[in-house]
Amino acid sequence: MKIKILVYLGITSILVACGSTRKMTMGITEPAIVTISDDVRSIGIINRSAPSKSNSALDKIDQILSAEGLNLDKKGAEAAIASLASEVGMLKNFDEIKIIEANEDIKSGLGVLPATLSWDIIAQICEENNVDLIFSLAYFDTDTKATLEVTTMPLKNNLGVKVNVPAQKLNLNTLINCGWRIYDPQTKLVIDERFYTKNMTFMGQGINPVKALETIQNRNETIEQYSKNVGIAYAKRLVPNKVRISRDYFVSGTNNFKVAQRRALTGDWSGAAELWKLELMSTNRKILGRANYNMAISSEIDGNLDLAIEYASKAFTDYKNRLALSYVNKLNYRVAQNNLLEQQVSK
Repeated sequence: MKIKILVYLGITSILVACGSTRKMTMGITEPAIVTISDDVRSIGIINRSAPSKSNSALDKIDQILSAEGLNLDKKGAEAAIASLASEVGMLKNFDEIKIIEANEDIKSGLGVLPATLSWDIIAQICEENNVDLIFSLAYFDTDTKATLEVTTMPLKNNLGVKVNVPAQKLNLNTLINCGWRIYDPQTKLVIDERFYTKNMTFMGQGINPVKALETIQNRNETIEQYSKNVGIAYAKRLVPNKVRISRDYFVSGTNNFKVAQRRALTGDWSGAAELWKLELMSTNRKILGRANYNMAISSEIDGNLDLAIEYASKAFTDYKNRLALSYVNKLNYRVAQNNLLEQQVSK
């Protein structure tokens, strides 16, 4: 199958001064980070995380934050799993996506990635719930550190006049850690493992620490939304991804290179290639190296990676072009990636 379809429109040039070259970018489609077998028709999602008791704070608000931390861990984990299930359902064609209530014996409240589950346990979960693959939220933990600063704040007195009074400024630094694993019982392999970390800072002010805590708004909602985003981000590891890559191309050496650059800047890459192709007849070895290199760029833009490798290889082996060898390696990597992508798309 030709891979020309994998390069989408939107090729742009960026004017970055770099001597004889300029930089351009192009959009490509990369294969999914995680490949799941065609035999998998149903997946189960388990929550191994249990709220840890590692939250610490100042004495007066310790109990409040500890209780809130347990709730944040629970709600955050639930939000991450729910959004993962929903996103996977939209992105992949599975017969069933089942959220499985995990046995308390396999949960971890340590706030760190626990050891992998045994394959006997995985096989049992799959058999009992009639699923082919297990997604595990291995851990989800929020750790909050609180600091207080002495300050002042305006407050109305009995006469309704605002005066500055002593106050406390409360800073809550919440570190969110979570980790995912995917267990394949057929191959007995953990086919993916991914960690996410986010630090969030919230600030409130009041006449005492408890009042300052009460002024902090949307903390729970912000953390819950981040948890949902983590579930969505992890689901997207299962599908191909559009990214932009950069390439350097030569813009000097002859008048044809200069005119070709102007054509490239207007998006006329075919017109630029016409002029680069003329320079393949040059008797100057340096110009020949640049022309072959640029023709490799043109071929990659057109989606013909095999031809691009031929041009880039010739630029290096025959004319010792300084950029061509690394470019050949990049092209070979793209060929391997596209082969994997075609396998994923054809499933």
